[in-house]
Amino acid sequence: MSAEDMTLSGIGTGPVPPAPKSTAVPEGAALQKVGIAPLVGRSGRQKAMTAFAMMAIPFVGFLLCLWWIYEGRVTTTDWVLFGVFYFLHMAGITVGFHRYLAHKTFSTSKWFEGLILICGSMAGQGPIMFWVTTHRRHHTFSDRPGDPHSPNLMGKGLWAKAKGLWYAHMPWMMAKEVSVWTVFAPDILQSRRLFFYHRTYFWWLIVGLALPAAIGGLVGGSVEAAIGGFLFGGLGRMFLANQAAWCVGSVSHMIGSRPFRTNDASANNWTVAILTFGEGLQNNHHAFPGSYRHGMVWWEPDLSGWLIKLLSLVGVVWDLKHPDAQTIARARV
Repeated sequence: MSAEDMTLSGIGTGPVPPAPKSTAVPEGAALQKVGIAPLVGRSGRQKAMTAFAMMAIPFVGFLLCLWWIYEGRVTTTDWVLFGVFYFLHMAGITVGFHRYLAHKTFSTSKWFEGLILICGSMAGQGPIMFWVTTHRRHHTFSDRPGDPHSPNLMGKGLWAKAKGLWYAHMPWMMAKEVSVWTVFAPDILQSRRLFFYHRTYFWWLIVGLALPAAIGGLVGGSVEAAIGGFLFGGLGRMFLANQAAWCVGSVSHMIGSRPFRTNDASANNWTVAILTFGEGLQNNHHAFPGSYRHGMVWWEPDLSGWLIKLLSLVGVVWDLKHPDAQTIARARV
């Protein structure tokens, strides 16, 4: 097993490939060597425009939700749809894309795999290959040159930190570069079953918007009810859930506690953790990236970890990976 495999799939911190010695992000051939390919011309523009659309359109939907509330048109069904699809959205990303695909922290059946990957695709955070390669690259170069979304690479002053925090939150997605698939996700490339969910990403994204609209329309019996479902269970939910999720890479790598020794600035931020079902416990996660649970003690807020444990008790998932108490104790500061 390579050093990178140990980091991505193992229980402990493990070694990682060395980051470039320069304080600047590598360029040209050096980029290709570490698994980062520049996008030029139409490809770069297309990626930037797609990323911008996935940030801007849900924001417009969120503003319409606020107007809907101000006008007094929001219904109980709208709130229920928001809550249900927020749960499916966040569980799909945290359990499916992150802990199952990116880190292989547990095993499951084909039907449950399909369910969580479809839910993750409905979140609008990009297709599987984009998500997994970006995340694995983030772990390889965490808070060092090559990290796609570190808030800590623009200097030490207050203004530099503010710029870094903003860049790590959203603009990084428009960067004209891509994490090389064959370097960071050869396992998914070799699986026709997994790659199917990558190829059909945009269909599941549409389902994630159309389904709450259809349910709202059927329950409310009107076009207005369908629009409410579309706004609250669709675009508004997507905006708020993704804002919370993007705080994992920005806020949780700058603000919070650091109980474990890591080679980066990852931190445990409870506010982000609650909103993202445990993902905000970044220091824990970077200390033990191969653990299905981000909460290292029972009282740390990790809804996805609790959900995976519950699913294991009824046989839906199995082979859960988690460090023992001695390993956790040795890694503490």
